[in-house]
Amino acid sequence: MIEVTLETIQISLVSSHRIVVLKEVGAERYLPIWIGPCEAESISVGAKGIDVLRPLTHDLIVNILDSLDAELLYISVNDLADNTFYATLAVTVHNTEVEIDARPSDAIAIAVRTGVPIYVADLVMDEAGVMPEKDIMQPVSGDTENLGIFRDFLSSLDLDDPQEGQG
Repeated sequence: MIEVTLETIQISLVSSHRIVVLKEVGAERYLPIWIGPCEAESISVGAKGIDVLRPLTHDLIVNILDSLDAELLYISVNDLADNTFYATLAVTVHNTEVEIDARPSDAIAIAVRTGVPIYVADLVMDEAGVMPEKDIMQPVSGDTENLGIFRDFLSSLDLDDPQEGQG
């Protein structure tokens, strides 16, 4: 398993599709995953620590885990089949570890709320991970927004096929 961090969530300028980008810890490899706009918003709210008046679905799941004295240990993006990513929540309940099937977007939304590690299976990262090109990493003169390598990386993606790898 490869530990990753949430790097960014990108919004298509021509459609309502979102891409969550996970970055390998200690390396320059990235895993882009298509997600829905609601899930993207929930990940963003959780990552920014925004308090909401009433619990969102992912807040509710965290509340349920807490109420049942269950502990989320980590989440993992553990499979990629037919262009669809799969994930699990690793939870301990009464000293028993269980894995709960989840969409990667939901698992990430829960992980950012609880601060648990996010992992990607080696095979998934080998199949779907991307490395930025060397010239993309060079700073662009006059770039005051400092969006880094993702501007060029995401502009190279085909945003017209939202079903491709949706998580």
